[in-house]
Amino acid sequence: MKKKSSAEPAVSTDTLTSLAMLKVHVDHQQDYLDYLRPFVLQSLVTHRPDPVTDVGVRDLIRTDFGLEIPSRAVQVVLKRLSRRHPLKRSHGIYQISGKLPDPSITNKKAIAIGHIQAVLSGLIAFSKGTSKPIASDDEAVTAICSFLTQFNIPCLRAYLRGTTIPTIEGSHQAEVVLVGKYALALQDSDAERFKSFLVVLKGHMLANALLCPDLKDAPKSYKRMTFYLDTPLLVQWLGLEGEAKQAAVRSVIALLRSLGGTVATFGHLRDELGTVIRGAAQYVDSWYGRGAVVMEARRRGRTKSDLLVLAGAIDDALDDGRIEIRNTPRYIEKFQIDETKFENVLDDQVSYFNPRAKENDINSVRSVYVLREGRPVAVLERAKAVLVTSNGAFARAAFEYGKRHVESRDVSSVITDFSLANMAWLKAPLSAEGVPMRELLAFSYAALEPSQELFEKYLREIEKLEQQGKITARDHQLLRSSQVATAELMNLTLGEEGALTEQTVTETLRRVTEEVQKEESEKYKRERMAHEGTRRELAEQRRIRENAQHRLYWRCWRQATACAWCASTGVGLALILGLAAGAGFRSSNAIAGWLLMMATGVFGVATLVNLIFGTSVRNLHGQVRSRCLAWLLKRKMTETGLDLSDAQ
Repeated sequence: MKKKSSAEPAVSTDTLTSLAMLKVHVDHQQDYLDYLRPFVLQSLVTHRPDPVTDVGVRDLIRTDFGLEIPSRAVQVVLKRLSRRHPLKRSHGIYQISGKLPDPSITNKKAIAIGHIQAVLSGLIAFSKGTSKPIASDDEAVTAICSFLTQFNIPCLRAYLRGTTIPTIEGSHQAEVVLVGKYALALQDSDAERFKSFLVVLKGHMLANALLCPDLKDAPKSYKRMTFYLDTPLLVQWLGLEGEAKQAAVRSVIALLRSLGGTVATFGHLRDELGTVIRGAAQYVDSWYGRGAVVMEARRRGRTKSDLLVLAGAIDDALDDGRIEIRNTPRYIEKFQIDETKFENVLDDQVSYFNPRAKENDINSVRSVYVLREGRPVAVLERAKAVLVTSNGAFARAAFEYGKRHVESRDVSSVITDFSLANMAWLKAPLSAEGVPMRELLAFSYAALEPSQELFEKYLREIEKLEQQGKITARDHQLLRSSQVATAELMNLTLGEEGALTEQTVTETLRRVTEEVQKEESEKYKRERMAHEGTRRELAEQRRIRENAQHRLYWRCWRQATACAWCASTGVGLALILGLAAGAGFRSSNAIAGWLLMMATGVFGVATLVNLIFGTSVRNLHGQVRSRCLAWLLKRKMTETGLDLSDAQ
């Protein structure tokens, strides 16, 4: 395979293979940086650089494996390797002083390549039936990497780059839409290739952790943390933008609760939610109506009355979903943000059609600052409060503004739902197998929605054609309001404005007309009902499996935690007794004297281990829990026959 120079970080199959290898390599209970260990070790064994520096190894990983890993992450891994292998450090650099063990990643690479080739060949074949056929593996790799870069975490200071995938030059919006369509097609028709696609996505989500080596020290739960849902997420949670987005939001909320977090929303956002639903109700029966909520209501046969009833029952719906409605915090001067400056940042990032929506966003960010009370925040788990949104531009604006404030410099006041899903999933991937899949499906469906700019151009084009007498008023209404028309528009343009022409509109009209005629056919109705039944059955099977996996994981987690507490408590008591004996405490009781002597020995050994390896009781607690959890899960897998090999 052709190698890339360190100066040319172009993507290749190496990048995708390495992402898949991350997934294949991961042991269930390793911490994030151990995912990188075999890549670093392989680079050292292959090239034996002299001297060994974090920057040099970073460049080797980019050349050999096609991944952009921060030098800080490499630095931490080198430090770990030096404790066990002949790698000596002097003045901030290392030298190889003996034979390093070969990590033997050949077998893992072969498995990973199998996943990648299945995905690439499938994409090339799928693309032949679209307006943008892919001719080679290189083009397929670029398309998939462009798609994967959308799954990044931009809202923590350490995640400034956002992805381990090398920079891809140019615009690739059409490829992103194409791969989204491909992923949805795989889910419906090719389970094995869909599984391979998920392997790559999960590898990318694991790689996101490598961008922030400090995440390894973050707490393992979200206790004392409250996540406030923004209005767009509440809309999705209610299912008003489709089942895929609803499933993604609900799976993340379930995971947050499993990790001890609280889910809520602000009072002003609850009011905004009602306004959004009532606004959609006014247009659902009008051919002027548009937007995700209106289009989904039409698809599901929801009427104006249905939406108005839902708008009046929001409090009950949120209460049933255990989403708390909390009063918007009052203004407190010393915690107040400069709303004018933040508004200017927002205007640079977000296009608002409704001024009230911008006011609510500013109020939400202001509220988070009040709740954090000016305290510096190093990790999300100790931030106390954060706003979660599906609007990436809004999150970027809050992040940019927050750089000048100590309480949001490292952890933004606003994060995206995918950022949160990725970070939460890293804490307990075995308990949340469905999170990556649901995020993939939700994004893929979202990618098939035309952008505001494309849809505006489309509306202007059909208006012009009607005025010229080339289409009828009925055709105009059908092209404007039909969901089939929107889908065909994306099929023909793949989201590119330049691909929208008069011929595109004419072809869209032809396809919509054919689809309307099909829908009137009884045979078509029966086939569609059968397909929907099969899809629901598969979804139910996945749900049952995920529930069983979730229960198994947390049962084993509780047992492993109990074992860890027993071990750390025993060691802690032994250390206390050993310290007492060392201070001269003695007992006339033979058994007590024997215990003190044993405790003295334990204390001495523990002191020696700590001096050499830096091990503490706290570290011991975590290691015992991890090892017990891995053993318990392996045993349960054998007993139940439940396959957790793809749970990472």
